[in-house]
Amino acid sequence: MGKLVEKIAKLQNYEEFADLNWTGSFEDYLKIVRENPTVTRTSFQRVYDMVLSYGSETYSDNKKKLIHYNFFDDPMGDGRDSIFGLDIPLMRLVNVLKSAAMGYGTEKRVLLLHGPVGSSKSTIARLLKKGLEGYSRSNAGALYTYEWNLPEALLHITGGEDVFRCPMNEEPLRLIPAAWRESAFADLGLHQEDRPLKIKGDLNPACRLIFRELMNHYKGDWAKVMEHVRVKRLVLSEKDRVGIGTFQPKDEKNQDSTELTGDINYKKIALFGSDSDPRAFNFDGEFNVANRGIIEFIEILKLDVAFLYDLLGATQEHKIKPKKFPQTDIDEVIIGHTNEAEYRKLLNNEFMEALRDRTIKVDIPYITRLKEELKIYRKDFSQRRVAGKHIAPHTLNMAAMWAVLTRLEEPKKHDLSMLQKLKLYDGKTLPGFTQDNVKELRKETIREGMDGISPRYVQDKISNALVSQRSESSINPFLVLNELESGLNRNSLITNEELRKRYTELLAVVKQEYEEIVKNEVQRAISADEQAIKRLASNYIDNVKAYTQKEKVKNPYTGQDEEPDERLMRSIESKIDIPESRKDDFRREIMNYIGALAVEGKTFSYDTNERLHRALEQKLFEDQKDTIKLTSLVSNAIDKETQEKIAVVKERMIRDFGYNEESATDVLNYVASIFARGDSRE
Repeated sequence: MGKLVEKIAKLQNYEEFADLNWTGSFEDYLKIVRENPTVTRTSFQRVYDMVLSYGSETYSDNKKKLIHYNFFDDPMGDGRDSIFGLDIPLMRLVNVLKSAAMGYGTEKRVLLLHGPVGSSKSTIARLLKKGLEGYSRSNAGALYTYEWNLPEALLHITGGEDVFRCPMNEEPLRLIPAAWRESAFADLGLHQEDRPLKIKGDLNPACRLIFRELMNHYKGDWAKVMEHVRVKRLVLSEKDRVGIGTFQPKDEKNQDSTELTGDINYKKIALFGSDSDPRAFNFDGEFNVANRGIIEFIEILKLDVAFLYDLLGATQEHKIKPKKFPQTDIDEVIIGHTNEAEYRKLLNNEFMEALRDRTIKVDIPYITRLKEELKIYRKDFSQRRVAGKHIAPHTLNMAAMWAVLTRLEEPKKHDLSMLQKLKLYDGKTLPGFTQDNVKELRKETIREGMDGISPRYVQDKISNALVSQRSESSINPFLVLNELESGLNRNSLITNEELRKRYTELLAVVKQEYEEIVKNEVQRAISADEQAIKRLASNYIDNVKAYTQKEKVKNPYTGQDEEPDERLMRSIESKIDIPESRKDDFRREIMNYIGALAVEGKTFSYDTNERLHRALEQKLFEDQKDTIKLTSLVSNAIDKETQEKIAVVKERMIRDFGYNEESATDVLNYVASIFARGDSRE
């Protein structure tokens, strides 16, 4: 063996390999069950325990207690399939799993994830499948199956095979005849207090035949039959088609129920002499494959009616009916997903009434909270993943804002704008609104989150902007917003002209919001002279102190005592909308705050009061903007002094706000044009 191969070989975990490939006698397995009865869990119990195994966090949202299950952060895949902003629907899903695990009836239902396109339905199903695979490889999630090992004298029973694996990976305890099980479990002390050991169902047809033949051979001596049983660790794997099944409907001409329940192996008919001999049957349908685990039905409501009976039996009775064989017991979680259009068809199809009755629908809506929607795009378009292009600040934020706005319903009360409603949902505070108001807003909606723009559409348009030739080194919000707008005319999901108009109007709302944000940023960059702000803050506090204590202020230049500078104080207070009638209250509030800090031995700093800090920045900006002559950028008539000042502002934009050279220049030019428009109006 070469050195390079040896180096790679050192990466192998031999202990893990031995654990996952464990084999032992039936006696050995009974000892394992006695020590750890959880190895015998049903599929629902295992899936529920798997979700819980990753932990959870409880938090409060608008006075409502919510649980965030860490499993849906996709810790198995480093967050690639993370689910954001859907804690409430996921809580409902986990509650269904819990009820099924407890045997309260929901284990006899199809779990139907229902929602608009791109709402994470298939991602949730994929996470559950992937999670169950990983869980089966852990000690906590271990499960077992068995195979038959026969001597040469008995090979005729299996058609010449000395090892015949259980084709449906059944629980080994099913080998104990049903009539004995309860007594056997009690005698062996296998019951748990919270979960009594219950092994339901019989052997599959092939194993049942082998078991019967061996019982006949040994004249009913069950213990001797068990000597031919080899129990082994079962590792679930979608790729290997073990315990994880996926079914996707095809066109009606190509649909065949054998894809679900298996088919006859015609090559073996000659060996066993009959097409009804279970040993001549391939137990390779998706229901067979998914036994002990989970089966996903992609677009389940596109199933042909011919499949309906197989699905109903599998759901309600936990049985399937393979061709020419008796009903066969299965144990698996059946999860499907469908979009709105297909679900409406189900409601209107009388032939599907039985399916509706056996379905638990879990709505998976779009995200309606901005910060959660933003996480999707930050994950997909992080600077690490986007090579060679800088994403200007607010680009992803504005795209996410528009997406969320399209999903919100118009507020019925409170005289709110859509943008204000979005901000309230996002946890922002607005004067006169409480948490109770936000709860009321959510309650008055009917279908909020079930309509609107899909994250996929936004992702596609951001991708278009990134490969566009219109920007050399960066993309900005306007580039992306223009992509979003131009795509509306070509979006096949938007068939309503009125809806297209609404989405376009919401883009205008977002553009206006972006304008305010960048104006603010440029203002802050211009006024980011810390010493100047400190001087202004100190001057303001001196005047406020004198005003509240009815004293005079010493002029630093003349040394004369003067009346507090009312014009200066109001020029600052007006920036944060403090009316004349409330100026005394605000000034006393500031002084009380300074006094409280002093009692604690702390010194007041202007940046500890957000409102005052903002007012000082705006005042400084007003004082300095004329000296910088930002509007001259529009005319390109820039003298050397102004050029130097603008260069300083640009450097602050890059340093403090995350712009690069190109995007900072674009923003300054854009804000300059806004000021130029304002000047011309004046």
